Amino acid sequence: MKKTVIVVGGGFAGINFVKKLDENLFDVILIDRLNHHQFQPLFYQVAMSQIEPSSISFPLRHIFRKKKNVRIRLAEVLQVLEKENKIITSIGEYSYDLLVLAMGCKVNFYGNEAIAAHALTLKTTYEAIGIRNHILQTFEDIISATEEQKESLLNMVIVGAGPTGVELAGSFAEIKKNILPRDYPRIDFSKLKIILIEGSEAPLNSMSESAKEASFKYLKNMGIEVITKTFVTQYDGINLILSNGHNLKTRNLIWSAGIIANTIEGLSKECLTHGNRLQVDRYNQIQGTDNIFALGDLAYMETPNYPKGHPQLANVAINQAKNLALNFKLKAQNKSLKPYEYVNLGTMATIGRNKAVVDLPFIRFNGFVAWLVWMFLHLMLILSVRNKLIIFINWAVAYATKDTALRLILTDIQRKKP
Repeated sequence: MKKTVIVVGGGFAGINFVKKLDENLFDVILIDRLNHHQFQPLFYQVAMSQIEPSSISFPLRHIFRKKKNVRIRLAEVLQVLEKENKIITSIGEYSYDLLVLAMGCKVNFYGNEAIAAHALTLKTTYEAIGIRNHILQTFEDIISATEEQKESLLNMVIVGAGPTGVELAGSFAEIKKNILPRDYPRIDFSKLKIILIEGSEAPLNSMSESAKEASFKYLKNMGIEVITKTFVTQYDGINLILSNGHNLKTRNLIWSAGIIANTIEGLSKECLTHGNRLQVDRYNQIQGTDNIFALGDLAYMETPNYPKGHPQLANVAINQAKNLALNFKLKAQNKSLKPYEYVNLGTMATIGRNKAVVDLPFIRFNGFVAWLVWMFLHLMLILSVRNKLIIFINWAVAYATKDTALRLILTDIQRKKP
């Protein structure tokens, strides 16, 4: 008789686990709050009007249309009843033989509720569209703004100089140079400031010294003001207070300064560790449980090569998922399980047109070739051939013309009552 596996989360970990799970041995219930998988590495391009959100969003039912053992439920998981082998969701209870948690992370505001109330974030396709709407509306507002109001409108601030922050800053610089002056010829864009704030000593601080130096140089040459070793302490929607005492006025704050794992009720607090991650063994089984597992950003696994846990990267999530699917099959066949160890194939980030940095285990490089490598590898990770072609065409047209035609403000316009 097939065992029932409940998978919570349709991100990189959840999708790849279900894909690799033996359908002759297991029935799957995949539960997610969204009906689609989101390709997070390209959220910034949606936010910057470079590609459409549909290009990086993949309906779960379409992905698994040929998997007869997979049922999909659109719901929020509220609680795990560990002793009863059940979960409680917003649409009812479900029983499981094996439970796999792959809910990923959310933005970390480090307890500062004021910043959380006013900052823009980039963790979902919906939020990417929200940033696009906000930024485009900002330039519409500048046209009729007073000189006093323009200062806060013309300051674009990004907090966090990891890959997302650096990629956003580079995209801002490019549209400032190539696109906005044509769309808004009466705005003086020499006054538009792009400010990137980072708490550590350099942008892309987790990468190699050569990558940090190259990215800093690229950002500076693109006219981006990079502020390092500085934290945001307060933000009220206009006034941004920094740890060095400076006060910046901005209505445009994008927060990409950290993540924290999503949590679920019902699990013992003893299995929680750094950043709300769940302590797991080498087989992704949660500490103190018999049949509950965690994958990807949610899982904290200590190994000889990574004694402080694996980095929260898509490649880690994908390979943990594949390994766990294999182990479920091996266990069903009473065979020895395979412990997981992350093999670092490299990290990379793009800063803009012809500008990227790549750290591979055997070589490090930057510039045009790095940019081509970045584009190729991200394109290969896109799920469908159709979407690969759409994104490639968009990139090719944008490269040739230094322009896109995707600058739509998509908001719900409320009609005023008479």
